[in-house]
Amino acid sequence: MNRQLFDNFLGAEAQDRRRFLAMAGRGLLSASILGSVIGDAHAGNPPQANRALADTVPVALKPLDDPSEKAAGKPPAPLGPEKRIGFALVGLGHLTLEQIMPAFGASMLAKPVALVSGDPAKAKRVAQQYGIAEKNLYNYQNFDEIRNNPEIDAVYIVLPNSMHEEFTVRAAAAGKHVLCEKPMTTSPASAQRMIDACKKAGRKLMVAYRIQYEPHHRLLRKWTQEERYGKVRVIEMFNAQHIGDPTQWRLKKALAGGGSLPDIGLYCLNTARFLLGEEPEWVSANIFSTPNDPRFKEVEETVLFQMGFPSGAIVNAGTSYGVHESRRYRCMADKGGWYGMDPAFPYKGLQIELSEVRDGKEWKDKPVIEEKNQFALELDHMAQCIMDNKQPFTPGEEGLQDQKLMEAIYQSAREKRVINVQKLSGRDLFRGTPPKDES
Repeated sequence: MNRQLFDNFLGAEAQDRRRFLAMAGRGLLSASILGSVIGDAHAGNPPQANRALADTVPVALKPLDDPSEKAAGKPPAPLGPEKRIGFALVGLGHLTLEQIMPAFGASMLAKPVALVSGDPAKAKRVAQQYGIAEKNLYNYQNFDEIRNNPEIDAVYIVLPNSMHEEFTVRAAAAGKHVLCEKPMTTSPASAQRMIDACKKAGRKLMVAYRIQYEPHHRLLRKWTQEERYGKVRVIEMFNAQHIGDPTQWRLKKALAGGGSLPDIGLYCLNTARFLLGEEPEWVSANIFSTPNDPRFKEVEETVLFQMGFPSGAIVNAGTSYGVHESRRYRCMADKGGWYGMDPAFPYKGLQIELSEVRDGKEWKDKPVIEEKNQFALELDHMAQCIMDNKQPFTPGEEGLQDQKLMEAIYQSAREKRVINVQKLSGRDLFRGTPPKDES
C-alpha cells in the first residue's frame, strides 16, 4: 500500500500501520518472525481451560396465551460474562460502531474485550461506552502485543479488504482465532495465505458471511434442498446501492480490490452457493461503469453475471453501485411455486415472499418469522466453535472459493466469453460445522 493512499484514506491509522510496514516489509511478517511469534504465543497463551460451553437452561415461565396462539419464545440463556469468548475489534469504522458493537448486547456467548485503532481518542471513547478496560486498547503498531493478553480469545477484523491478510496473519501469529469480514481479501492467493497462517498456528479462521447464519435465509435454503416446490431451475438475484462520497476507500482499488462485485455482489454469489449447496461449473459476466463518473475511475460500477450449477440450476445475478437500493432474490422451481426475499440482504427488516399453487389456484404470501441480530448470530457461532474446537460453518476455504469465482467473473467480463471453472461434486464442500439451529 503506498504512503499517500493511506494518508488520504485512513488518516492516523495509516500512519500507525506504516510504522509496522517499515519493520515487517510489505505488510507481511517474515517466516522466521512468524515462527518465533507463534512459539511465544503458544507458550504464553496456552489452549483455554474450563471454557467449554456449560449447560444453559432458560428460566421456565408459564405461557400467557391460549394454546391456540403461536408459541412464545423461550427467554435468553446467555453464558455468564466470565465464560464468554473475548473478542478484540480491529478497526472502528461504520460497520463496527453501527452494527457489530451493539450486536454484543444480543450475543449469548461473546463479549468485546479489546479495541484496535489508529485513533486513540476514538478508541478511548468507544471503550468507555462498552466498558472495555483502557489497558486493552491497541494500535496497528503494537497489535502483536495481543499475544500477551489472555482476555482476548479471537479478533474480528473489520478493515479495508486489502488489510485483511496482514492482520489475519498477525493475529494467528499472536495465537488468536480470527473472524474476518467479507470479502475475505482481494485475491485467491491472498486467501490461501490467510488459511495457511491460521492452520500453521492452530487457530480457527471464519469469514463473516452473516447471511448463512440468518434464519430467513436458512429456511429458504431448507426449502431449496428439500425441493419444497420441486427443483429450483432459476434464481434471480440483485443487490445494489447508490454509493456516494467518491473519496471513500471502497472506491479505491488498492484498498477494496474491486467495486460493486466484491462488496455487495458477493452476497448474490455466496447466497446462491449457500441455497443450492453446490458449486458452479461456469460463469459469464459483463461490466459497465458510467464514463467520467468520478466514483468509478478505479473500480467497476455494475456487474451482471450468470452461473451454471451441476443440478442444472442457473443463477442470473446483478450488482451495482449506481442505482437506487434494491436487495432481493427469487428462486423459481418446477412444481408450482417460487419463493424468495425482498429485501434479502440488509441488516434487518428481511421479508420472505412466495407464490404457490393450491387447489388449482395461485396463492401469494409473505410469511413472518422471528428476526434475530445477524451479527450476534455469527459472533455466537464463532464463539461456539472455539469452545467446542469445531470448524466454523464458513471457514477460510469458503471465502477462498468466492475469491476464485470472482476472479473468473472478472475474467469473463474482460474476455467476453464463458469461463469454465473447476467442476466440484458434492454438497457444502467448503463448509464446516452447521450452526446450532441446523435441523
